[in-house]
Amino acid sequence: MRIGFVGCVKGKADRPMPAQELYTSSLFIKRRKFVEESCDSWWILSAEHGLVSPHELLAPYDRALKDATRLEKRRWSAQVLEAVALRISPEDGDIAEFHAGKEYRDFGLCSGLLEANWRIENPTEGMRIGGQLQFYARALNHE
Repeated sequence: MRIGFVGCVKGKADRPMPAQELYTSSLFIKRRKFVEESCDSWWILSAEHGLVSPHELLAPYDRALKDATRLEKRRWSAQVLEAVALRISPEDGDIAEFHAGKEYRDFGLCSGLLEANWRIENPTEGMRIGGQLQFYARALNHE
């Protein structure tokens, strides 16, 4: 299976709502549309809540992994790895497709998934935000 992992963003609605609707930036919206089309299922990587189902009700929050210490990022990654094992029940060879910044992929998350026999893909690796927006626009035929 191909599982999409979409990183949270700063722009959020001002009231509680399903996680897939909470994040309001154009980058998140394009990432969401992309994984809805290209993946069998998808999850949100929340700096505040860890692994989040798109339908899970969340209140707005103001935490970002980029502001966390290295130790906090490692702990966050360990928490997400544990949640992946419990909530997704991955099988050998499943593909983790990342649409998230390096803070979400590094610090043990990708290496832990590789150790659990996942394959890792990051279609926008090395792209700045503008390049990512162009990638998603082309992929979604919005240009």
